[in-house]
Amino acid sequence: MNTIGNLIWLFLGGIIAFIAWTFAGLVLCITIIGIPFGLQCFKIAGFVLWPFGKQIELGNFGAGGLIFNLIWLIVFGWEFAIAHLIIGAFFCLTIIGIPFGMQHFKFAKLGLIPFGAKIY
Repeated sequence: MNTIGNLIWLFLGGIIAFIAWTFAGLVLCITIIGIPFGLQCFKIAGFVLWPFGKQIELGNFGAGGLIFNLIWLIVFGWEFAIAHLIIGAFFCLTIIGIPFGMQHFKFAKLGLIPFGAKIY
């Protein structure tokens, strides 16, 4: 089921989301200050490309991670989270789209607090 879900996911916008997160990571990595944030975008891009069968574990980010998560949340994390919540809500309007909407809700959670999050 995970493989089929991931293949359908790629055609329903997974590739576009991967490209968007990768582009955001590249833009953030242009400056030295943005490199930690760009690396988190690359982590999320890998997760967005093949999301079914993976889970997110939040926490264990320490004091530095807390500061970076707060900066992330204030500057651009809330925009990413709102975008994924809206897309997930549209997918959940149909029964067939519910699994895909649930994946977007996972991305919204990761879009809020990426530092210290583990994907397994």
